[in-house]
Amino acid sequence: MFMADRSHIALTNRDEPVLLAWPIPGNPGGFVRFDRATDWRDFVEGLGIDARIPDIVRAKFARAQTLYMLGWVDFSVVKAGELAALIALELALMDRYGGQVSKSKRSFAALLKYMVDADGLTDGQIPMVTRCGGTAVGQLTGETHPTLAERRNMLAHGDPFDGLPTGGLLELVRDLINFAYRHYIAEAASLGVTPASAGRV
Repeated sequence: MFMADRSHIALTNRDEPVLLAWPIPGNPGGFVRFDRATDWRDFVEGLGIDARIPDIVRAKFARAQTLYMLGWVDFSVVKAGELAALIALELALMDRYGGQVSKSKRSFAALLKYMVDADGLTDGQIPMVTRCGGTAVGQLTGETHPTLAERRNMLAHGDPFDGLPTGGLLELVRDLINFAYRHYIAEAASLGVTPASAGRV
């Protein structure tokens, strides 16, 4: 059974708060402020993907959450968390859509576009967008740059610790993974598998 336990990561209060660019209700370009370590921990823990999603994807996403958590100690580590989140998303899309996209065209960008063109993803189905406004599908289809695939490439082939975090990235990736697995989650629910019992023998 997969367990994402970060309780061993000790965080202490800082002299200065953390101010993070992140969508807030009614403002996709908002900021959130964290004055205490417990607030940061609760924020990061609250961004987990559905527990009924396969362990291999959950483990990779949990690594992204761990890196975000460590961003309280060294804020630059959040950028490495972004790369880990996008890697988890690529794995999830390969699992859900890889068999439906020809091998010669099975790139991360193509899988992201497939979510919109073939699986019907709209901004209205992305909880972060419905909560805060704005749009996200352009980052999947290529209408908005940088796309999520371009961000992944920049982080993977450049310095993942350079630059400021991309507001809302972990939450957006969470929402996209949950969308990709929505039928899988619904089937698990119909079989009586709850998030609390997922993975139990």
